[in-house]
Amino acid sequence: MRILTSTLLLGFVLNSFAIDWPQWRGPNRDGINPENNLLDVWPAEGPKLAWKAEGVGAGYSSIATSGGVVYTLGDLGDACFLIALDATGKHLWKARLGDAGGHRGYPGPRSTPTVSGGKVYALGQHADLVCFDIKTKKEVWRVNLQRDFGGKMMSGWRWSESPLVDGDKVIITPGGKDGAMVALNKDNGTVVWRCEDFKDSAGYSSVIVRKIGNVSQYLQLTGKSVAGINAANGKLLWQAARAGRTAVVSTPIYHDGTMFVTSSYGVGCNGFTVSHADGSFMAKQIYANKSLSNHHGGVIRVGDYVYGSSGNTIACLNLKTGAEKWREKSAGKGAIIVVGDKIILRSERGPVSMAKLSPEKYEEISRFNQPDRTRNRAWSHPVVSNGILYLKDQDTLFAYDLRK
Repeated sequence: MRILTSTLLLGFVLNSFAIDWPQWRGPNRDGINPENNLLDVWPAEGPKLAWKAEGVGAGYSSIATSGGVVYTLGDLGDACFLIALDATGKHLWKARLGDAGGHRGYPGPRSTPTVSGGKVYALGQHADLVCFDIKTKKEVWRVNLQRDFGGKMMSGWRWSESPLVDGDKVIITPGGKDGAMVALNKDNGTVVWRCEDFKDSAGYSSVIVRKIGNVSQYLQLTGKSVAGINAANGKLLWQAARAGRTAVVSTPIYHDGTMFVTSSYGVGCNGFTVSHADGSFMAKQIYANKSLSNHHGGVIRVGDYVYGSSGNTIACLNLKTGAEKWREKSAGKGAIIVVGDKIILRSERGPVSMAKLSPEKYEEISRFNQPDRTRNRAWSHPVVSNGILYLKDQDTLFAYDLRK
C-alpha cells in the first residue's frame, strides 16, 4: 500500500502542471505554460511524433485544447471551418464558420478559437464571429463584425483577433468610428456595450484583461494607439498615441504599471506607464526603440523581462526601462512560447528550437526540422498542452510528445 501510495503521489506531482490551452496564448493570454516534467534536450531528429493529422484546413490559425479535444480553424474547399480532433488526432466534428479565402496570396483564417463553458467562439477571416455548442456541435449564434458593427481594419489582411471570453461576455474589436471594441453576451451574441469613444480601426492584435488601480480593464493595441477600456461598462479609461505601420499584430503586455507593445515594419517597441489617481487613468510613454520589432510571433514577459523574436534574432529587454539585455541570431523569425524554464521558437521557415529562459544570456539547447514542410510560412503559433507540442502547417497538424 505504501508503494502504491507513493507511486500515485509521484504521478500527481509530475503531472500537476499539465494544463489545457483553451484560448490564444493560453489560460492567461500570456504565452506561458508552467509544465516542468518535459524533455530537457531533444533528439537531433526532434521529439517523438505522437501523431499527425491531415484535413485541418489551410490558413494560420493556432491551437486550443480543452477536455482532451483539440480545436483549430482552417479553409476546406470553399468555406472556413471550426475543426475538432481528439487527443490522438482523430477527427471528431467540424462546423462551418464562413467563406474561405483571404488576401494577397495568404488565404485562410488567422485567429484561434476560444473554448469556454461548453462552447467554442471563433472569428473567421471575413469577420464572421460564431459561437458553437460543444455538446450538440451546432451553431448557437453569429454576428459579422463588418456588416453588423461597421467594423474597419487598419489594412487589408482581414480579421485576425482571437475572441476573449470574460465572465458572461465575449470581447472583440471590430474597429471603426462607431466604437472600436464591443462586448457581446456570450450566450446569445447580443450587445452588452460598445466603447464609442474608442474609434480606431482594428489592428490584428487580441485583447487582454488586466486589473489596474483595482479596475478590471480590457487592453488593446491598434495601428494608432494603446487603450484601456473599463470591463464593467465599456467606458474608455485611457488612451495613448502609438503609430504602427501595415500590420500591428502582437498581443500587448501589461505588468505592474507598465504597458509594452511592439510591431514590425520599422516601428519597434514602446513602453508606457499607466497611472491612476482619484478614479482617473493616464498613460505616458517612457521609452521607444527598435531593439524588439516583433512581426507576428508574439512577445512574452517573465519576471522583469520581455522575450521575443525580432527579425532573425531573438532578444531580451527590461520591461521597465526598455534596455536590451541580449540579442542573438536564432533559428529564424518566428513565434515563441515559454514552457517551464525553456523558450520554444517556431521559425516561419520551418526549424523549431528550444533555448534556456534567462535574462543573462541566450543559449540554444536543441533544434529540429519539422518534416513535410509546405512552402507557406509557418505563421501558426506553436502550442504546448499536457506535454504535447502542436505545430500546424496549413492542412496538417503535428503532435510531438515532449514528456520525459
